[in-house]
Amino acid sequence: MDPALRQIAERIRAAAADGTLLHIRGGGTKDFYGEPPQGEPLSTAALAGITSYEPSELVVTVRAGTALAELEALLAQQGQCLPFEPPHFGEGGTVGGMVAAGLSGPARASVGAVRDYVLGATLINGRGEVLSFGGQVMKNVAGYDVSRVLAGSLGTLGVIAELSLKVLPLSPAEATLAFECNQADALRLLNGWGGQPLPLSASRWLEEGDTGRLWLRLRGAVAAVAAACAHLGGQRQDPAQAQADWQAARDQRSPWFGERAARDLWRLSVPQTASVLALEGSPLIEWHGAQRWYLASPDEGPKLRAAARAVDGHATLFLPSAERRHRVLGRFDALSPPLARIHRALMHEFDPHAVFDRARLYPN
Repeated sequence: MDPALRQIAERIRAAAADGTLLHIRGGGTKDFYGEPPQGEPLSTAALAGITSYEPSELVVTVRAGTALAELEALLAQQGQCLPFEPPHFGEGGTVGGMVAAGLSGPARASVGAVRDYVLGATLINGRGEVLSFGGQVMKNVAGYDVSRVLAGSLGTLGVIAELSLKVLPLSPAEATLAFECNQADALRLLNGWGGQPLPLSASRWLEEGDTGRLWLRLRGAVAAVAAACAHLGGQRQDPAQAQADWQAARDQRSPWFGERAARDLWRLSVPQTASVLALEGSPLIEWHGAQRWYLASPDEGPKLRAAARAVDGHATLFLPSAERRHRVLGRFDALSPPLARIHRALMHEFDPHAVFDRARLYPN
């Protein structure tokens, strides 16, 4: 066994024997996400490096402690990328943390989520066993697809040691258009465009002054992007500035997120076709209407959850205000009883001794 894997497996077995609680940590850039971490940190830093990369096969196998920026730089050299645009939230984020958090960037609604690009995974479970799932091709699953279940698990099932990921070529052409419109008109436009053969890649709406502004990113073949620009109109944005703005939105560095002050940041996941929600404040809307960010005071949480449930969505307390960050619990919506049973069964199967910090997902 690889020395780094052996060391981590031994640490897990020792923790199981003496009842020590562990929380898995990569670069720490997403420590804010989910409930506050509990237990002793178990670092994945030693699990670093690109295992294999076949550009012609559109697949890369990488160890979980590898820096996300390093992987993206390698892919860019070959004109390829992670299409779901994983957020960085600072320097030092790792590939394992990217999958464990399960967060996707601006292109999520058009290309899919993190889990859609996980082909295989190596995992060290709560018994200290090294397990492998999936492979390096899309059609490699017979039964339960464990490798994709790891996306969003926040380290509750085990230590992700290695991942095989599907990658895609960079688009030949890209353009960003801007439109002045209010929230209702923006949602109507996005719903209409979604039914047309347009190379939609990402969208973002927020209120500016007396109205609002909708940004629409197009990606695809040169002819397709040019035809879409001519058909849609709008104000074409400077490419360099537009790229910087999309990256800032991806990592929540844009000015809207800087207006938090003492308010909590909420993420509402709703159907793309949902109309304007009956909530105070003006949201930032992404994913063609499916992801809506709200800044709210601490007592407004129940209203946000109720508004999301009313349209068959759910709400997450993504980032509490600074003074409440280590005190507030219940950041995720409660699971339905059937889903809760499945989650508990999975965690018991992979971590029967409860070595890993389950409180990241379930505070009680």
